[in-house]
Amino acid sequence: MQDLKNVIAKNIIRLRQNAKMTQIELAERLSYSDKAISKWERAESMPDITVLKVIADLFEVPLDYLVTEEPELPKEKPVLPDKRHNHKVITSLSILLVWFVATLCYVLIDVIVVDVQNHWLVFLYALPVSCVVWLVFNSIWFNTRYNYLIVSVLTWTVLASAVISLFVFSISAWQLLLLGIPGQVIITIWSRLEYRKK
Repeated sequence: MQDLKNVIAKNIIRLRQNAKMTQIELAERLSYSDKAISKWERAESMPDITVLKVIADLFEVPLDYLVTEEPELPKEKPVLPDKRHNHKVITSLSILLVWFVATLCYVLIDVIVVDVQNHWLVFLYALPVSCVVWLVFNSIWFNTRYNYLIVSVLTWTVLASAVISLFVFSISAWQLLLLGIPGQVIITIWSRLEYRKK
């Protein structure tokens, strides 16, 4: 059994390095922790057959490649655009679109409405909207383990936007920021539950 663990470990390392992928990147693709990947590569543990199949599919090799001693490296295929790169570009463009719309609103209000003083608030409101867009795309394409960080930023930007907006209209409501403390505790506990579940 230890020989099989060693064979699988060497083959995973070879495939990962051949793909110029870090342990963290492989962990994200497989929805496992980088500690699990590290254990597999040190032959301390072995992924089960379903995970081996996912790894084989990810690196586009037959399943028996992973359990064969000294297998031939798969022939290089033509380089196709990386989906993750495209996903990052689309996410960035979507967030920039939020700021474009905020700028457009600022300019239109400045041009159309006379004597407006607080139209800069549109940029303040663009912060939580950007977080919502980021959260949506992260949930669809990226590692959902990091959603709690985005939700934290979203919570504090919503609270800060509310406090600053009220302050602009001479209403002191700094106490709203206190809601962020139990909110942050809830988000932190939720993040641990999600992480352990995976």
